[in-house]
Amino acid sequence: MIKYKIDVFAKLKEKGYNQTRIQREKLLPSQTAQNIKAGKSITLDTLNKICIMTGLQPGDIIEVVATDEEMESYGIN
Repeated sequence: MIKYKIDVFAKLKEKGYNQTRIQREKLLPSQTAQNIKAGKSITLDTLNKICIMTGLQPGDIIEVVATDEEMESYGIN
């Protein structure tokens, strides 16, 4: 399972991208913003945009944490 390591919107705000600016300039669709807030997955294109806007690398933003079900499914002990 992929999880966010940071509060994406707090980091965007630090870099000058508040919610109003993001919506006004259509930088991220509202559904994408809702998905991020809910901890749901995003596309690589969206991750790329966030990396550019924040100056971070993907590994600074997300991490992979295998669930028990995933570990069992792939035969990992």
